[in-house]
Amino acid sequence: MATFQNPPQKSTDTNAVKTEEAPAINGNSPELTNGDKKHPTAALKTQPKAKTTGVVEGAGGSEKLSNAQLKKKAKEEKAARRAQEKQAKLPAILPDLKAPRKVETLEEIGRRGSAAAPPGTPIVKSHHKPTGSTQKSMPLRPAQPQTTTQTVQPKKDNKNVALFGHLYSQPRRTTIAAAGKDVHPAILALGLQMSNYVICGSNARCVATLLAFKRVIESYVTPPQNSLPRHLTSHLSPQIEYLVSCRPLSVSMGNAIRWLKLEINDVDPDTEESKAKADLCEGIDNFIRERITVADQVISNSAAEKIQDGDVILTFAKSSIVQQTLVEAYRRGTHFRVIIVDSRPLFEGKHLARALADLGLEVQYSLTHAIDHVMKDATKVFLGAHAMMSNGRLYSRIGTAIVAMMAKESDVPVIVCCESIKFTDKVALDSIVSNEVAPPDELIIQGESTTVLTAWRDSPNLQLLNLMYDVTPADYINMVVTEYGSLPPSSVPVVHRLSTNG
Repeated sequence: MATFQNPPQKSTDTNAVKTEEAPAINGNSPELTNGDKKHPTAALKTQPKAKTTGVVEGAGGSEKLSNAQLKKKAKEEKAARRAQEKQAKLPAILPDLKAPRKVETLEEIGRRGSAAAPPGTPIVKSHHKPTGSTQKSMPLRPAQPQTTTQTVQPKKDNKNVALFGHLYSQPRRTTIAAAGKDVHPAILALGLQMSNYVICGSNARCVATLLAFKRVIESYVTPPQNSLPRHLTSHLSPQIEYLVSCRPLSVSMGNAIRWLKLEINDVDPDTEESKAKADLCEGIDNFIRERITVADQVISNSAAEKIQDGDVILTFAKSSIVQQTLVEAYRRGTHFRVIIVDSRPLFEGKHLARALADLGLEVQYSLTHAIDHVMKDATKVFLGAHAMMSNGRLYSRIGTAIVAMMAKESDVPVIVCCESIKFTDKVALDSIVSNEVAPPDELIIQGESTTVLTAWRDSPNLQLLNLMYDVTPADYINMVVTEYGSLPPSSVPVVHRLSTNG
């Protein structure tokens, strides 16, 4: 019986591609033995790359691959070769990365680090977080309660008023301690007198400052290799700084100091020192006589003419030019009465009331809380000035604005007596931007220990504000009497230019 053998079946896989088989890479390869010193990748470099025939055997015969299919096959083969090379490059000594790792706690790390480090070495703890995907977060040691208690100091209460915080500078000097060695003794005494209100008032402070500078110039000696005009100006700087530390300069003092510096700069360097000093001292005397003494006489004579028989003159605090005006009117035989309104803490009106009463005038003294009552009897209001601003506003002792406002409401004319040396080109809209803050302890009534303000520094949320000046609007002022004549407040800048250029 005849037997038939089945013919060998051909592969029906149409995607089979004829390639040349590459030799297998395993641990039994002769090129990767331990005795061979070649790199494990040396065998890969010597092996030929697989070649693609680009022919596919199918049932219908051979079929060629397209370019896209060839490119895809090439990418797959390239990726396979790279994977084999990476696996071959890994050294055998590295541990298996897939094996689980033991996570040490902070206590174990601390014990291990303290055992390895020498005694006295501080242990530094790392704050870096683990970045590996197979690492777990390290367990944290629970926080232990603190055994030491820290004493919390109570916050010191700020006693400065926030709205006027820009006015609080260095505290007012009351002693000559830490004064510069270049400060003249006459300046040292003057500063303390102004700080303690022994010398008070714009005119009095201006005259005293010029007289003290006169003594400084008389005792001045020009150093070698220097000229008087240049060195004397710098010599006056520490004197001025000391006076400012005792109390801020008034407008009249500032104008006088500027005039004096100009006079020093105009001195001829070739002039003999003794003659130059004598000329400066004579100039100071002339300035005081013309700008203050004679000016006050002219103003008092002009203002006294405005006081008539039967008038009731109301004034606030104490002004030297107002006092001189009232005295001049009384000497002329005018019969009138004076009402003095005063306020704390200086009570300057007491000195004016005593001086007028000793002279023989009828005087009524009152405080600001009774201004509404005494204003009913007043026929004219005379006010002094610390300065006249360029916009026609009056800068004077605090409380002046209240008196002028009440006079305006009662249709009582307000007359301001002011010398041109007190005029300034500055503009003031309120009394907040520019002012002088006096020590708040001056508001405490001396000799009384049972008041609330006695221990005000220990009282929480209690602040004291002691301002020196306020600003009166020009609408409340009817007339300003100067040595140049009587004029409205709007003409103040014109007079200031005349007095400065003249």
